[in-house]
Amino acid sequence: MNFPSKLIEDAVTEISRLPGIGKKTALRLALHLLKQKEAVTESLSQSITKLRTEIKYCSVCHNISDTEVCGICTSMRRDKSTICVVEEIPDVLAIENTSQYNGLYHVLGGVISPIQGIGPDELKIDSLINRVAKVSSGDKVDEVILALPATMEGDTTSFYITRKLKEYGVKVSTIARGIPIGGELEYTDEVTLGRSILTRVKYSAD
Repeated sequence: MNFPSKLIEDAVTEISRLPGIGKKTALRLALHLLKQKEAVTESLSQSITKLRTEIKYCSVCHNISDTEVCGICTSMRRDKSTICVVEEIPDVLAIENTSQYNGLYHVLGGVISPIQGIGPDELKIDSLINRVAKVSSGDKVDEVILALPATMEGDTTSFYITRKLKEYGVKVSTIARGIPIGGELEYTDEVTLGRSILTRVKYSAD
């Protein structure tokens, strides 16, 4: 692809690094930005910079947050006796959009995958165990819902977590397999995902 300007070429190169955006789409976006008022592009640039430098991760559940502890964890309206364990942040957004779940979350930051060199120590599993082990007035965890991908890696992670939680006597369940095998939560329609949350079943590691 030939470019009339090195500045355009550099912009297209950077924009095309975003997932799902090829060089042609990146070029259209770059040319679109050139047509906008300077204030528009400055606002976009500032918001991206602030996103990268000021965003926080909840110290409790590891979800994205503007504060040290996210709004879900601090909300008095949430059921603090239930924790839904997910792989990544987009999964939290997907489940929240179903309006079928009112508990807390725990973002692992991935799943166990020996092929990719990802073991339990690379994930937020220990902090999950600590949350369950920490019993304070009104905050006792009664159930952990494993809402992980229906893949070999997801099942391996679910098995590992279940074994770690066994000594605490907490109920461990998994979302019903209305989710396609090999499917990702963030791409599942809200009806299917909501039904899977409501019809969750006990997870067995035996």
